Amino acid sequence: MPVNTDFLVIGGGIIGISIANEILNRYPNSKVTIIEKENQIGLHASGRNSGVLHAGFYYSEDSLKAKLTSTGNTLMTNYCIENNLPIRKCGKFVVAQNCEEEKIISMLAQRAKNNNVKVEKISENDARKLEPNIKTSNIALYSPNTAVVDPKSVVQSMLQRFKEKKGKVLFNTKYLSTENNHVVTTNGTFSYGFLINSAGLYADSIAQDFELSEDYYLLPFKGLYIKSDKPLDFLKSNIYPVPNLRNPFLGIHFTKTISGEIKIGPTAIPAFWRENYSGLDNFKLREFFDISSKQLSLLINSKFDFKRIAFSELSNYYKPNILRKAEKLCKNFKKDDFQNWYVSGIRAQLVSKKNKNLVMDFIIEKRENSLHILNAVSPAFTSSLSFANYVLDIMEDKDL
Repeated sequence: MPVNTDFLVIGGGIIGISIANEILNRYPNSKVTIIEKENQIGLHASGRNSGVLHAGFYYSEDSLKAKLTSTGNTLMTNYCIENNLPIRKCGKFVVAQNCEEEKIISMLAQRAKNNNVKVEKISENDARKLEPNIKTSNIALYSPNTAVVDPKSVVQSMLQRFKEKKGKVLFNTKYLSTENNHVVTTNGTFSYGFLINSAGLYADSIAQDFELSEDYYLLPFKGLYIKSDKPLDFLKSNIYPVPNLRNPFLGIHFTKTISGEIKIGPTAIPAFWRENYSGLDNFKLREFFDISSKQLSLLINSKFDFKRIAFSELSNYYKPNILRKAEKLCKNFKKDDFQNWYVSGIRAQLVSKKNKNLVMDFIIEKRENSLHILNAVSPAFTSSLSFANYVLDIMEDKDL
């Protein structure tokens, strides 16, 4: 006999657990079940990301990211404070290398204004008063509301809250197929009233079983960091380069962790299967051929210069290349302090089949009794609580 549940959530990452908690906030007497293919939650993007709570100034005013990130930053900051979770309110600088990048800083400042996000465009001298080792050309953008948290602590806290509200989590339970409001897994069959697909790297393939994600597919990009093996004090804040606004990657940057170590990264290296973290771990031959063929197609014909990104990023497997990029942002750090690779992550990046372009915004598709989160990329962690509210409003067919 299938197990019956009112709401079935596929995937126990930050988005899945946030949505599951919000369901129980609104419908406290409902049965909510999370199925997770791993033996604990947050083992993929949610537990491997930078932990940065973004302020929300990168995104165009009409985007879903712009609508959810600033509110999400406030909600997550308050959540960490209220639950005694570690948080470092360190702020962030975006620095320029030349006059063209100074123009982009001005553009980001205008986006921040449009999105009601607090930033300051400050002079090079004023930037150095706050962060003496910063390197920038004439101006920098300062974001005081950017913070850093411990992602694993946040996810575990949310899991505990979910369990306290009588939510059910089933580990080692992998989605296999669906038919007639039933989902078949490696741990039995489930019938549901409403299903939420928040499966991250596998969200597109699950959505296709529901005759959705017809215009999209996911490509994995590997994020590598080099991390110091001890706390360092040459930086107080996070330092980022000016981004290329035509793609969603923010470039090699400095992140100061909760415990004071500093990370340099991440990369955005095209990966060859969905969980291609290290070596041949989690290798799947079918995925390898499928993803490789899609990458080859983009090398030949893409709208976002995939060829340049691919070859530039593949060079970041060589640590000195990452450190050279870091030197453009900051001075007076010792390369010898940055010798060890940190835990890698995989970005599940959606691609438009029609436009052959990277999808910049969050993408959600809905059927009558299921909802599929196809592009929950950065800043999804920052936005997770506001994102969950938004998803519940969609489920309730509110006018958005």
